[in-house]
Amino acid sequence: MDPLDEIFAAMRVDSAAYARLEAGAPWGLSTRRVDGTTRFGLMLRGSCWLTLDDPEHAHEPIALVAGDCFVIPRGLPYSLRDDMKSATVNCVDVVRSNLGGSVVLGGNGVASTVISGWFTFDPLSAAPLLELLPPLLHIRMEHSRTQLLQASLQLLSMETAQQRLGSGLIVSRLADIIFMQAVRAHIETLDPEADHGWLAALADRRLGAALNLLHKNVAANWTVEALAAAAGMSRSAFALRFKEKIGQSPLDYLTRWRMFRAAQALRSGEQPLVQIAGSVGYDSEAAFNKAFKRTTGSAPGAYRRAMRPAAVLPERRA
Repeated sequence: MDPLDEIFAAMRVDSAAYARLEAGAPWGLSTRRVDGTTRFGLMLRGSCWLTLDDPEHAHEPIALVAGDCFVIPRGLPYSLRDDMKSATVNCVDVVRSNLGGSVVLGGNGVASTVISGWFTFDPLSAAPLLELLPPLLHIRMEHSRTQLLQASLQLLSMETAQQRLGSGLIVSRLADIIFMQAVRAHIETLDPEADHGWLAALADRRLGAALNLLHKNVAANWTVEALAAAAGMSRSAFALRFKEKIGQSPLDYLTRWRMFRAAQALRSGEQPLVQIAGSVGYDSEAAFNKAFKRTTGSAPGAYRRAMRPAAVLPERRA
């Protein structure tokens, strides 16, 4: 699997909700921060302004037009409005009783339709990707390379147009697919030379080649020299470019992903620790235990016990 395949395979949607907003100018909707959620929106008709209302991630308002999609991976607050001067109402106040249905908002002016929703992932399996994504992904639909995403969004539009049996489950599955396609579409818009971050590194021809090899075999005895050779670069140039793009040294990155795979194995089965250690590149259980505790703050055995669901005691009979 390539790096994205690996993460998407591990991520599981725990819950999802959506609403269809039918708005007439003037209108505005604001949301509060909800940690642990991923928000998304699709502009079906009309246009509006999107602002990310978080002081640490301030940016210029973004103009959304019909067909545009946005994803906010880490639950930051945002607002939508037809005009930057329009007042907003709290999303909870107008959507709470209409989840899975249509919400009517605003006046009698120019009409707009927005499908918005949110979903939650299993936090441990989703953390590696969500931490590496930018605070906001904006995908413009004029790019021909987003055709698959457009198809999924059209299905979402049709499914939310009227309530039918199983709509909630279908929308949940579509939200999962749309998130993955949005991430992929975002990668295709990045400039490997100018942009930074993990996704930009994947889009970089040389760094991407090294990352793909590393993810295919995290247990290999990787050295910076070997990864640099895969990238077709000198050791020093590769190490510098890797750190600039991802913010970690190549070997720190390798350790992080080894521990991610080990944590997945600890949570999903009863494989002996020595086998898990070998599967992620450690010759001894002691060395693995030390690295895992240094990275996660917990010894592997304690981590496994903490991740097990609580046992259900049998009901006592009178």
